[in-house]
Amino acid sequence: MVKKVFFTFFSALVCALMFAILALNQNTLIGFAAAAVLCAGFFLLHRPVVRKCNRRYLRGAVWCGWLALFVGIVLLTWPPVQRVPAVSAENPAETEIISLPQGRLQGVYNGDGSVEVYTGVPYAQPPVGDLRWREPQDAQPWEGVLLADRFAPMSMQPQHQPMYNSLAQIIGYHDYQFSLRDRFVPPADEDSLYLNIWKPAGESENLPVMVYIHGGSLKTGQPWYQDYNGENMAKSGVIVVNMGYRLGIFGYFADEELAQESPNGTTGNYGLLDQIKALEWVRDNIASFGGDPANVTLSGESAGAASVSALCTSPLAKGLFRRVILESSTCASVHPPHSFRTMEDALRAGEETKRQLGCGSVAQLRQLPAEKLVALAEQHHHMTVDGYALKETPYESYRKGVHNEEAILHGYNGEESGPFILFDRANLSNYESKVRDYFKDYADDILALYPASTDEEADRCWAEVYGAVFFDYPHYCLNRLAVKNDIPVYEYYFTKKNGRLGDWHSGELVYCYGNIPADSGLYDSRDRELSAQMLGCWHSFIATGDPNGSGLPEWQENRDSASVMHFGDKTEMMTEREHELFAVLDRMDGWE
Repeated sequence: MVKKVFFTFFSALVCALMFAILALNQNTLIGFAAAAVLCAGFFLLHRPVVRKCNRRYLRGAVWCGWLALFVGIVLLTWPPVQRVPAVSAENPAETEIISLPQGRLQGVYNGDGSVEVYTGVPYAQPPVGDLRWREPQDAQPWEGVLLADRFAPMSMQPQHQPMYNSLAQIIGYHDYQFSLRDRFVPPADEDSLYLNIWKPAGESENLPVMVYIHGGSLKTGQPWYQDYNGENMAKSGVIVVNMGYRLGIFGYFADEELAQESPNGTTGNYGLLDQIKALEWVRDNIASFGGDPANVTLSGESAGAASVSALCTSPLAKGLFRRVILESSTCASVHPPHSFRTMEDALRAGEETKRQLGCGSVAQLRQLPAEKLVALAEQHHHMTVDGYALKETPYESYRKGVHNEEAILHGYNGEESGPFILFDRANLSNYESKVRDYFKDYADDILALYPASTDEEADRCWAEVYGAVFFDYPHYCLNRLAVKNDIPVYEYYFTKKNGRLGDWHSGELVYCYGNIPADSGLYDSRDRELSAQMLGCWHSFIATGDPNGSGLPEWQENRDSASVMHFGDKTEMMTEREHELFAVLDRMDGWE
């Protein structure tokens, strides 16, 4: 009797694990049906088979056969590659046809019909073949009506198995949801230079426009991520645009031969040039969607914000936007801590890549399949001063009074370092060595400001210092440069905890773009109130250059580079808290 109970319990546990694997791996529904038949067959046939198999190894063979059949089911029902739908509604209604210089375009409505969505709209030619590592070229016209109801493939980037992505959603975001509609994996392709548009439904004109650049360290990311989906911002009366742009080695590889063949002498900034091309497309076409090309706000988060920071001083972006929003990154410090490198470093990395791949020329590199190059993203995900898109570093340009924006909204989160030190935590035994390895001659200053006597204190101090160096301090630099140039500047500090990301890096996105799910139990009433406030402030800034408005919290300009809006359990102005650390970083970075 005990053996029977144990067998039943263990077998049921194995079955449950099988279905969990299928769910996390995004396998098709046929896989679930086949697994159900397999499990039922095992329970029905196990006992009669075992009775005839008196030898223990034969019983083991029965179990192994069962598991082998399951592995076959997993492989045979692997999720197909499929483009992501523009909206979550099933069988969405189609919009009226819009005529553009490229051709006729038709989108789809969201679930309640309040927003029109157009996805996968080409803004440049596919950068493949001979166009790999060239400046983006004008998109070709199309014939007939282009139904823009699915997102284009994400740009080429290192990808993980579907189960890895699901587990990351569970462990990192705590909000994995099983769905019968997403049994597929999105494609990745070099052919990714497409943009997406969300607009209020119906006729309109001269609406404010926000163009958003996604993050991902300039080596990963995609435009359809729900946290910055443009639907709810569009409901507030803003036209939202985002785009795919070249990433990793495809977007930031640098080589002398490429510079020589370029009519503009440029290399190393292809992803940045893609973003400029998308902005030019918006300038030339957004009026057809009811937008005002003279009232564009450029926005981005993480590496997207670093890109915005670079575009603020790019001569090619002048006149393409009026104001900017930078969330959790800038390139405004003397030596940007990420997403930026010198041309010397970029060319050196390019030569090493050619040696690594056994290629002596760009022509040979262009013949390689994208799948062979994509793994080299880690060596090539930085912008650089190329003399064309960027004449000098943003810091140098701002010091000379050169910039493109009329107003700035920017800020960072309480625990920016969270995802970056997740597997590299500090404790009392390694804290001091970590500080000394990074800060060298300035380590004593840091240790005096952030002393630790317990493992908990060491972990907390290292997390704060790491976040300050890579995220907080660059915003402090940007704010001072803005004040120097008499640019209206508003800064925030986001600290709201919740059941999901909280105030980790990118945790603010779901708030400021109004995308907290209505049925999510991971957020409380304060979260929803805060989201309404932040969405209102972002909307007001996008429309007018000022985040203040009726019913919104009073947000003062940060003229002293110390007055920031605190978005947390309360919404109120506060004094920036890390100035002593920033003073050390000024000396270390060579700020003048």
